[in-house]
Amino acid sequence: MQQESAYWLAWSKIPGVGPVLLKRVWQQFGSLETAWKTSATELGQVEGIGAKLLNTIKQERSQINPLELLETHLEKNPQFWTPNQDTYPCLLLEIPSPPPLLYYQGQVNLLENQGHTPLVGIVGTRYPTEHGRRWTRNIAIALVKHGFTVVSGMAAGIDGIAHQACLEAGGRTIAVLGTGVDMVYPSHHRQLHRDLQKDGLIISEYPAGTPGDRRHFPARNRIIAGLSRAVLVMEAPEKSGALITARYANEFCRDVYTLPNSPEVAQARGCLRLIHQGAEMIVTEDELLEMLGAIPELDQGQQLSLFDMEKTEMLLKLDPELLKIFQVISTEGTSFDVIVEKAGLPTAQVSGGLLQLELEGLIMQLPGMRYQKK
Repeated sequence: MQQESAYWLAWSKIPGVGPVLLKRVWQQFGSLETAWKTSATELGQVEGIGAKLLNTIKQERSQINPLELLETHLEKNPQFWTPNQDTYPCLLLEIPSPPPLLYYQGQVNLLENQGHTPLVGIVGTRYPTEHGRRWTRNIAIALVKHGFTVVSGMAAGIDGIAHQACLEAGGRTIAVLGTGVDMVYPSHHRQLHRDLQKDGLIISEYPAGTPGDRRHFPARNRIIAGLSRAVLVMEAPEKSGALITARYANEFCRDVYTLPNSPEVAQARGCLRLIHQGAEMIVTEDELLEMLGAIPELDQGQQLSLFDMEKTEMLLKLDPELLKIFQVISTEGTSFDVIVEKAGLPTAQVSGGLLQLELEGLIMQLPGMRYQKK
């Protein structure tokens, strides 16, 4: 699985191949390693790959060694998901442009990634009124107390208030950045950034060291909308970036809720436009929670079995090396040699790790030194 991730990284380095096109390539070939090694003729059959881009792909493929690239990349970016991994957030796989690499820092909760914990986005202006601040804080606290995880963008204003309220209430919150996960933007959120690493999660599609760039933030907004089952726009003037998030939410078939206020308040006019376009009004916290509770489960009619819950808890507690070994094992069975190669760990460490995973009941050994996920 790590080897396949190397090809996601390699493809992402090719100019002109963005998230939308990369998803098409993946769907066409079923594996980006297969696509990397396929002929130019077959690649040219993918919608969006014309003669000019095909020539670029041929040139770049001849210059990039995906496995060497991954090894170098991991030195500064040890933690990231790619769409081929079970740990990649499942809701992002639904959108047309899932990030090829999703970097993370902080505390991972696999129940969130697997869609078993509902995520709700809260976004809004950098310059909220007292009305917006109060409602954002109250709603964020109400959400986390009822089992929701709040997603926002760690921007000044509404975003920061939502994150801080969640953390103070002892709840879960995820920050989606338009910079690398190691960068603090805006600078006055340095303490919030530290708190999120300790008790929340920070994610980004940009590698470590990527500074703030105004072009990154609209793209970041699609991730907030994609992760969320619903998006709440608390306050937004008519040209607010929060409205971009709402537009993405509509495109991705997510529910949009917004807080009303007087049209005399500039920070409310974007919200009033959203109501005119069909967004639900936030009238009371209880009513909002009731409406959010009516959102269907991802797997309607199916509940996690006790074994699945226990298995997920075990995975959350695994050391990074053990998790890496577990992730490269398929449900059909994977040979010992392949596990060593894909995990990129010493043979003795893999052998000991397999024994530990077997004792935990997460894998089973098959004849011929093959291992299978349970």
